[in-house]
Amino acid sequence: MARRASERLSPGARFAPADVSGGEGLERAFSGAEAVIHLVGIIRENGPQTFQAVHVQGTAHAIQAATAVGATRFLHMSALGARTDSKSRYSSSKAEAEALVRASNLDWTIFRPSLVFGPGDDFFGGVLAGLTRGPVAPIIGDGSFPFTPVWVEDVVTAYEQALTLPVGGQTFDLAGPRRYSFARLVKLVAEAQGRRPLFAHIPVPLMNLIVRAFSVLPNPPITPDQYAMLLEGNAASGDAAREAFTLTEPDLESVLPSIVGRTAGRQKVAA
Repeated sequence: MARRASERLSPGARFAPADVSGGEGLERAFSGAEAVIHLVGIIRENGPQTFQAVHVQGTAHAIQAATAVGATRFLHMSALGARTDSKSRYSSSKAEAEALVRASNLDWTIFRPSLVFGPGDDFFGGVLAGLTRGPVAPIIGDGSFPFTPVWVEDVVTAYEQALTLPVGGQTFDLAGPRRYSFARLVKLVAEAQGRRPLFAHIPVPLMNLIVRAFSVLPNPPITPDQYAMLLEGNAASGDAAREAFTLTEPDLESVLPSIVGRTAGRQKVAA
């Protein structure tokens, strides 16, 4: 696996395997670095890869290693909705990790992206595309919970520009310019696939039971934690990031066909 990963690297980059949850190999990987961009995260737990081990302990180990090798800049990937009182353990663990970053002696910047869309993404190209491929597409409750999807290349741009701009000690919500309801996103993904399923609203109490039943499966289509995040929504203005960085912000509708449509996987998108 290490060899395959190294073969895909850009010129000048090197592959250095390490374990964030245990901390092994991080100092060697960070050796000589002036800045660390910490993007590690999981959307569902798998054995020892828990939210606590990866998000919290992993961030602590990354901070320790960055400090040990003399790196001063630390760009941290959090998540929109990160807060300690969230019903989602993903979101609460992200909040714990943020606290560790802020308490460090590094010159840090925290980014909180909303749903990130782009070729190969897990939400639009995975979860929503899967929901809309059958004859009936389920919509949870009234489907009104809001989202502000952000283009993947704008997320990359924010990180790249943050390496040189004076944005240390700040937290930025990375959110797109338009707000969508969950129901609207489901319908847009169906349209992008050229499908016309029957949209069925499932009452939240019934969906609670369905998700609980799914949890006994080895690889459920949606986990209780992902479900909790959906119900909380994922929206913000993103104005501060818009002022600080040069973002392109393409329309979600113009990009979706290349992510979930018949050309997905064969067409590259230029913003």
